[in-house]
Amino acid sequence: MKTAHRYLQLYAVLWRNSLTREMSFKGNFLLWILVELLWFGLQLCFVSVLYSQTESVGTWTQWQMVLLVGASNFIQQLYQAFFLTNCTNLSELVRTGKMDFFLLLPVNTRFLVSLRVVDLGAFVNALFALCVMAFAAVKLNLHPGVGQFAGFAALCLVGVLIHYSLMFILATICFWTVRAQGIVWGYYNLFNIARMPDEAFGGAFKAVFTFALPVLLVSNVPVRVLADKIYSPTMWWLLIGMAAIWAVVAEVFWRVSVRRYTSASS
Repeated sequence: MKTAHRYLQLYAVLWRNSLTREMSFKGNFLLWILVELLWFGLQLCFVSVLYSQTESVGTWTQWQMVLLVGASNFIQQLYQAFFLTNCTNLSELVRTGKMDFFLLLPVNTRFLVSLRVVDLGAFVNALFALCVMAFAAVKLNLHPGVGQFAGFAALCLVGVLIHYSLMFILATICFWTVRAQGIVWGYYNLFNIARMPDEAFGGAFKAVFTFALPVLLVSNVPVRVLADKIYSPTMWWLLIGMAAIWAVVAEVFWRVSVRRYTSASS
């Protein structure tokens, strides 16, 4: 308990530092919120254009698709708030030798490397995503129960864990290549797949993005829970199982990678 309390205090300090940094550059803070909202708006426009040519994608209607896009953006923004900046900056810590400082601190290195910066603007965008989801739910006449809301929230957190584990593994490649931002951003761009219905894909493509890189599961399963489109607990357990597997792989990969680190001066 003492250790947990110590880390909570440390994380509170990291939040205050992030807030101070964001408020020092208010224009940049507001601009990035606007850019993200415009990108979100373009995604919703794409849905409108798509459904002007068809009534459904598989069994997904237009407003179910809007619900899916909103949930995908919500999960993406949560991930961005806590982890994206930290994962993309890991290679700079290795390249410049600043990793030495983190390794010498009397705290868990991975904790600091993964959580030291918080993107507060992403929480604003996540709230907008929730508003879009609420509007879509009204259009669909959905009345989710407490269990469905709890299941949705839990599965969203599982989805964030999957994204973090996969991107963290890619980020640790920098211990071999020094620079790995391109690889990390490459995976981030795969988030676009998560906002599409899983029924829109098939064959090897669907298998890869369901079992190897489970980006299709990350948003489709939580939305299916809200929209009463999940008919078997198999998808629940598959998503949770993939999160557990990739979390373990990420920890193993991190430990192996850190042993390879020799600092920038040696």
